[in-house]
Order: sequence, then structure tokens, then C-alpha cells
Amino acid sequence: MTEEELREKKDAELIELLNEIRVALSGASVLFAFLLVVPFNAGWDETTRPMRSAYAVAFLATLFAVITLMTPTVYHRLRWRERDKERMLRIANLTTLAGMTLFAVAMAAAAYLVIDSVVNTMYALVVTVVTSAFFLLLWLAVPLNAPYDRWDEHVTIDEMHDRGDEEKPS
Repeated sequence: MTEEELREKKDAELIELLNEIRVALSGASVLFAFLLVVPFNAGWDETTRPMRSAYAVAFLATLFAVITLMTPTVYHRLRWRERDKERMLRIANLTTLAGMTLFAVAMAAAAYLVIDSVVNTMYALVVTVVTSAFFLLLWLAVPLNAPYDRWDEHVTIDEMHDRGDEEKPS
């Protein structure tokens, strides 16, 4: 793969990642907006300690999910003229995965809060466990189940280092 082809591939990966983040960030932002108003609604005084704990977990996880999901965009804006796209992609990938993990935690906690309010605590616990298992299955087990086929596996670490894409191995 030529240096130009590698640069184009990384540009495409970055665009793909930023587009994925747009989807996740809209969901996290909607949940965050909803959670911002919950304590100010009538009936909040009637919530139980477990419901308030679930709310706190959902609110904080959503807050941190939004922050981590926005990190790649901010990083890109601050370092956009630099040639080290590999580092940008690695940081963006890690923060996106962290953001999606936090978002899953927030959604499970929000599910607990809603189901506990509408039905009862035992049903809320069951729904939360099922929701968490569903996230683990679809967001972790299914993607990691298939063999991994890298597009850049033929490029050596030394070649990536020479292009400035990878730290020199020790």
C-alpha cells in the first residue's frame, strides 16, 4: 500500500468514525436532556432511594458518555492540521468505545428508573439485567465473535513508524 493510499484509508476511517459518533451522540444527548428535567417534575418527592440512585447513575453516565463521545471531534478540531492521523484514530476509537459503554450503563439505569416507577422494583431489576445482557450480546459478543480481518495487516510496524503512524517498537 502506498503512502497516499494509506493516508486516504485513514481519512476514510476518521470520517466513518465521526459519522458513527453523530448517531451515538444524538441518542446520548436526548437521554441527557430527558434526565435534566426529571428531578423537577411532579412526583419526584415520591421516588425511593434506589430510584434516586438509578437516576444518579443514569445522569452521570450520560454526562460522561456525552463528554467522551464529543472528545474525538474536539481532538480533531485542536489537532486537525497534524499528520498523525493514526494517533487521532486510536484516541477517537478508545473514547468512542468508552462513551458507548457509559451510554449503555446510562440506558440500563434509566430503564430501571422508568420500570420501577411504572411497575415495581423486582420487575425493574429483571428488565435492567435483561437490558444489560442485550447490550453485552449485541455491542460486544456479536462484533467480537467474527474473526478479525485487518486491512493493514500487511504493513509492518517499521513501515508504519517510518510514516509516523506508529511508535517505534522497543
